[in-house]
Amino acid sequence: MRLFSLIFVPLFLGAGWVQADPIDELVQAEMKRTNTPGISLAVVRDGRVVREQGYGLANVEHGVPVTAATVFQSGSIGKQLTAALVMLLVEEGKLKLDDPISRHLPKSPKAWKNITVRHLLTHTSGVGDPGKKVDLRKDYTDAQMIAIAASMPLRFQPGERWEYSNTGYHLLGYICNRVGGKFYGDQLRERIFGPLGMGARVISERDIVPHRAAGYEVENGELKNQAWVSPTMNTTADGSLYLTAHDLALWDLALYQDAPLNARVKESSWTPVTLKGGATHPYGFGWDLAPLNGHRRIAHNGSWQGFRSVISRFVDDRLSVIVLANSSSAPVEKIGNAVARHYLPALVQQPIPDTEPEATARARDILAHFERGVQPPRLSPRARGVLTPEFMGWVAKDMQGFGKLVGLEPLERKTRGELRLYVYRTRFDNDTVTMRFVINKADEIEGVELLPE
Repeated sequence: MRLFSLIFVPLFLGAGWVQADPIDELVQAEMKRTNTPGISLAVVRDGRVVREQGYGLANVEHGVPVTAATVFQSGSIGKQLTAALVMLLVEEGKLKLDDPISRHLPKSPKAWKNITVRHLLTHTSGVGDPGKKVDLRKDYTDAQMIAIAASMPLRFQPGERWEYSNTGYHLLGYICNRVGGKFYGDQLRERIFGPLGMGARVISERDIVPHRAAGYEVENGELKNQAWVSPTMNTTADGSLYLTAHDLALWDLALYQDAPLNARVKESSWTPVTLKGGATHPYGFGWDLAPLNGHRRIAHNGSWQGFRSVISRFVDDRLSVIVLANSSSAPVEKIGNAVARHYLPALVQQPIPDTEPEATARARDILAHFERGVQPPRLSPRARGVLTPEFMGWVAKDMQGFGKLVGLEPLERKTRGELRLYVYRTRFDNDTVTMRFVINKADEIEGVELLPE
């Protein structure tokens, strides 16, 4: 692809020639394609920030450009900081990973008796999503939010499977409030943000926040301001932070040191969770742990209220890429992966021979169902629980801009026990996506992932 070429195209600008920057070209092209107003990018390599750059506008109405000082909303990359606070409290003996959460949350229902702090950290608790029971424009007390979560039936027994849960991190925040003796955001400021020189803080629309970006959503091709939500909904511990790309660069650098998190804490935080039955899932404590082309990656993304974000840390290669955007449709993962490949070409996965055309045909069929927002056939019970009609609707909406499927390239196939993994590079008219799916011994689909290339 042209984006990863080492050849620079000379441009004539008035008095002379300059070299075009392939990263600038990449970011600007993706911003134009997705109608993204602004992006902040930071790259950390070998212990220092080697690139820190803003693109586009932090505020469209006032024509304010994005700079290195522009403050974005974090989305769910804030979970790693909530998890870090939990671990600091664990290190002090104020909390234990295997404590039942009922020990720290008043009036917990009987259904929660086997849920532990560890289950919340790893998204294996089974806690239900209140969904429409919560009015995003209404303020609630901690007790009210806990009660709403408690009213939901468990989706599965704790530890049986992995299912992403914002509610679980809401509960971790309430536990930190009680165990730490003050609001979790104040604890983060005192224990992590302040000591590291980060300007990060919990969201407040009422406070004066210098360099704050506005968030945007694209509806029917038209840019709209972010929807308003109540202060309660913007202070929960699942990812309600203001921060800059530079803040996250400082956080990344600190994670190579012994403070604020020691080696023991980091090892446990970056170990894939083990489910009942012995299977593992590539998620730790607030971090996604799926590798990229054999390179260890510790990462997370986020999306909330007109903002998207991603941090990808290739820790063995000493390379980290941070992308923050003020649009709900910004392809931050795609940009982050492309930038990482620019610095580390070994991340580019090469195709392998297509020796199983029946698997390729199945991949095409899965994609066709995803484009229509319909469950593909022969799903396992676990997959049916994840690929719900509501979830399939979200997938179809995300795929609307992909265009027509033009090709599939097999990248990997492997067998682990009774499971078969297939990985494909899927090329569409307007995008390229990595598709991963797993088939079980009954020839059922056990799981599907569509990941930015």
